[in-house]
Amino acid sequence: MTQYNFDEIIERRGTDCFKWDALQAMYGRADLTPMWVADMDFRSPDFVMEAIRRRCDHEVLGYTMPSEAYWQAVTAWLEKHYSIQTTKESLHFIPGIVAGIAYALMALTEPGDKLLVTTPVYPPFLNLPKNSGRELVCSPLRITNGRFEIDFYDFEQRIEGCKVFILSNPHNPAGTIWGEEVLRKVADICKRHNVLVISDEIHADLTLPGHKHVSYSTVSPSAANHSITFMAPSKTFNIAGLGSSVCYVADDDLRKRFFGWLNALEVANGNIFAFTAAEAAFANGEEWLRQMLEYLNANVQALDNHLKTRMPKVKAVLPEASYLAWLDFSNYGLTHEQLKDKLLNEAKVALNDGITFGGKNYECCFRLNLGCPKQQLLDALDRIEKALKC
Repeated sequence: MTQYNFDEIIERRGTDCFKWDALQAMYGRADLTPMWVADMDFRSPDFVMEAIRRRCDHEVLGYTMPSEAYWQAVTAWLEKHYSIQTTKESLHFIPGIVAGIAYALMALTEPGDKLLVTTPVYPPFLNLPKNSGRELVCSPLRITNGRFEIDFYDFEQRIEGCKVFILSNPHNPAGTIWGEEVLRKVADICKRHNVLVISDEIHADLTLPGHKHVSYSTVSPSAANHSITFMAPSKTFNIAGLGSSVCYVADDDLRKRFFGWLNALEVANGNIFAFTAAEAAFANGEEWLRQMLEYLNANVQALDNHLKTRMPKVKAVLPEASYLAWLDFSNYGLTHEQLKDKLLNEAKVALNDGITFGGKNYECCFRLNLGCPKQQLLDALDRIEKALKC
């Protein structure tokens, strides 16, 4: 059995890597440790890279299509991990989940329609509705015992008149696992209000040991019938640059409307390496994923220990899935600008600004990416601790 080395430090600067090479443009300085963009600083799996190399050996990179082996790998993965029993007819390749959500909004809603999200949430969930002329409605989450929770009274009040609820499952930021009971409540409310659910489950495969992801479409027949589910190997196997995702729609009518729109506009075609890498990842990725999740889980524990013993003022929501943590620095009594200055110019660490996840309510919060070698995480935490000793 191959033992993978996630402690390896890999130099990513100079590779047109957004996470590292966009620091100057995004933060005004390049000498930062980037703990923001949601990809990992781990080497992409050897079996994925070997599959790409084999394909390159053919030396003709013409138009391509997904193979039967690709669809078999995808359907087998969905059934084994999430009890989604499907065929390729219920699936559609998507060149990225953000694009897929945008396509769904254009295909299935009209300008002016109301769309609901729960905040804080992944910024494109906020930007896509606004930028497409839809009306954004936000239901703030609560934090109870260090976990995000849906305020169902507020949720049902705000969903009135909405056409779509965009669900982050697991939730981004912080990878909260919603669980079957919570998702059943969501499904019941959405059924009563005739609301389409778009479930972004890109972090599902990153569910950490001791937790279990539940796909929204599996919690009830009505959930399956009023939902579109997006999944991808991109976060899981660190191949986000290949733009490889998949969309699952159980309901025949909904599938015809959405897939028909995608096919008519020809906006959801894949490329050779998207198919090649995804097939290799799903067919061969179990052991690599198991080891990687154990490593991520150890990073989560290291972060938790550091915060409790050395930075107890920080209120954290730690991931149950994903490599993303939500940190609230409000107990330090600093303004948003003061916190940003300390993190960037003293700690020299780039985190995602909480304001981008839902506005000024989160101005003392930041999202931290711990999908990196443990020493990189600990070094960054040490510098944050020193910068905040005030």
